[in-house]
Amino acid sequence: MHLGVDVISIGLGNLLYCLGFLFAIFYLLRTRHHPRWVLYALIAGGYAIQTFGMYQRGLLVEGCPMGNTFEIVQFVIWSLTFCFLVLGPAFRLSLFGFSTAGLAVLLAILSFAIPSWDSPYTGRPFGPSPWIEFHASLALFSYGIFGLLAMSSLLYLLQNFSLRERRLEGFYLFLPSLVETETLSVRMLVAGCSVLTVSLAVGSIYWIQNPATVDWLKLLFTVSVWLAYLLVLVLRLGNRLYSKNLAWTCLALFLVAVISLWPVNQSRAKPESALSESSLGLPHG
Repeated sequence: MHLGVDVISIGLGNLLYCLGFLFAIFYLLRTRHHPRWVLYALIAGGYAIQTFGMYQRGLLVEGCPMGNTFEIVQFVIWSLTFCFLVLGPAFRLSLFGFSTAGLAVLLAILSFAIPSWDSPYTGRPFGPSPWIEFHASLALFSYGIFGLLAMSSLLYLLQNFSLRERRLEGFYLFLPSLVETETLSVRMLVAGCSVLTVSLAVGSIYWIQNPATVDWLKLLFTVSVWLAYLLVLVLRLGNRLYSKNLAWTCLALFLVAVISLWPVNQSRAKPESALSESSLGLPHG
């Protein structure tokens, strides 16, 4: 992994997410106070710096930076952070920012812990078609929404546990109500499914015209994730899946969705279409 301006900026942005997460833990343990606006400011600062780093990487690859596993994971982090910055102040849910920062830190550590994930490649990640790039961007953005859905599901399960076990002190005081959390979860489920549906619709227009370019393994994983979330949405709207079962399902689905990113990227990556070492400033040999 070459430490250019892009990687350094992305790393600094991730570091601010980590500082926000640790800061929130410190305040919760020492003062029993949840520093919501301080945490929001740190996440917003991290998002701005990460955005600059992603922009710099985009200039290098001449397209949206989603050409290897490192970039894909960072794009998911960027997406879920953006969704939180938009939704967080509107819903005013305690610990929502804390859980979002925690997920961002976990994914960031994973992306930097495996240097091979930032493998060099040549050319634009998605070829000359802007439609495929738009399709991929929307698909990964929907994964960011599903990441927030997973976090709200986790908060729901924690609140359900605290009420069942009558633990109403300390950390549990800051948990949102079950009604608030499930309302947010349903809205994010609708939003995530909508964005992923548009993504597949955009991709299908290009695929119909260029069937030889379709990566069937990638399509299989993406459509499977879409159908799974769509089924969950239909069951929820029909009151067939709700409360704890809905929360556990959304958590499990997001884990599957994140794991599926690796084979999807591997199936697309080809030696002749990956960013050259010289284009990223990497040494030869």
